[in-house]
Amino acid sequence: MIDLKNNRKNQLKKIVEVQNITLEHTGRGISQAWVYDNVIYPRFFISPRTYYRWLSEPAKRELAELEAKEAG
Repeated sequence: MIDLKNNRKNQLKKIVEVQNITLEHTGRGISQAWVYDNVIYPRFFISPRTYYRWLSEPAKRELAELEAKEAG
């Protein structure tokens, strides 16, 4: 049986990683388009649409809520 909670948790971890990579590079003045083309796509193989959707997702908050539910 597939554990949907772990699937979502793993996806959220990946989204947070993409968000952190983007923040790190854009903080140095590099565009999101460059980050996608040169860093994100070669590593995660996601479409530009998915990339920009992931950037707008509140993944850190949702991940914290899932982990709090598991702990308590």
